[in-house]
Amino acid sequence: MKEIVRQSYLDKIEKYLGKDTIIILTGQRRVGKSSILRLFKSKVEISDNANIIYIDKEKKEFDDIKTYKELNAYVDEHLDAEKTNYILVDEVQDVDEFERSVRSYYEEPNIEIVITGSNSKILSGDLSTLIGGRYKEIYVQALSYTEFMQFHQLPDTDDTLAKYIQLGGLPGLLKMGLDEEDAREYQTDVYHTVLLKDVIMRNQIRNVPFLENLVRFLADNTGKIISANSIAKYMKSQDEKITSTVIINYLKFLCDAYIIHKVNRYDIHGKRLFESNDKFYFEDNGIRNALGGESREGDIEKVIENIVYNHLVRLGYEVTVGQLQAGEIDFVCNKPGGYRVYVQVSYIIADATTREREFGNLHSIKDNYPKYVISMTPLVSKTDDNGVTHLHLRKFLTAGL
Repeated sequence: MKEIVRQSYLDKIEKYLGKDTIIILTGQRRVGKSSILRLFKSKVEISDNANIIYIDKEKKEFDDIKTYKELNAYVDEHLDAEKTNYILVDEVQDVDEFERSVRSYYEEPNIEIVITGSNSKILSGDLSTLIGGRYKEIYVQALSYTEFMQFHQLPDTDDTLAKYIQLGGLPGLLKMGLDEEDAREYQTDVYHTVLLKDVIMRNQIRNVPFLENLVRFLADNTGKIISANSIAKYMKSQDEKITSTVIINYLKFLCDAYIIHKVNRYDIHGKRLFESNDKFYFEDNGIRNALGGESREGDIEKVIENIVYNHLVRLGYEVTVGQLQAGEIDFVCNKPGGYRVYVQVSYIIADATTREREFGNLHSIKDNYPKYVISMTPLVSKTDDNGVTHLHLRKFLTAGL
């Protein structure tokens, strides 16, 4: 099956070539990092001046490369002094002390380094210490709605949007098809692989049943303000005693593996971040649905909020949850240069009470930054309500803000 090009990521890679920068594709397993690396490889190897050294740590032929010394030996054997050498390593975190190799080859002439990793720790600790700011992280997300349409050759319709809301954006669904039963089986397999390789094994977790219960709890409470203490109290009510410290560590491990994303709260009037009580969203709403179910009342609102959060990040915003004295703003979104927007998310604006809740909080913010309500209210494309723009979810996902 021909791989579909995600051009925006290839463009980002090419932007940093030749600038003495180590390029790192990060993100959850199975969101498409390997495919992007292979596509980049295919594009570069056309050149007569390119020498490709490609290592895929998920393939058995590279099982013997376990340490940086073995990685060095393999690379040294395949270097070509007469050409530009492209060192491409997929799932580099599976090589012990790989950062030593990265630093060493980074300082050599005629070498470009592009690596992928499924754990945010690859940018922390020794790697950051050894290479400083001489790397560029490119965060690869699950498919956007427009990519979902492209992958599955679907038109922009309410039915297609419903499929995206229901099944999410893992690229592997292209092979599995969009039958719900098959999709759920695939999503569950991906989830267990990520949990095992990037959370349990990497962090030597012993209490696996609690870890799995924690993820299900997060799936059931997507978009709700929660704290380690509140989780501990809930688990105690289920006859499971877990300390807040353990919960905080497990949440960090899940975030490191990109299964979930923690979103801090921001005091809009006080202009400061709160240090506790955060929201959590899943990298892929399909996996969230597979874990949390999707038929219970209220789940649709959680999933839409999850989708909006991920797309705001895709649009380049740094996202926090807005806290007002008398309410909450779902998302406060900032970009460099002081640009900000406020976003509320709702399923359907069906009555005056819902309208007042969603629009009223935004009206109470007395500044001139753009304000939006995003919903699936029928017949709404883009309207204005006293300075607040009402956008349909499909419009937002295809055209942005």
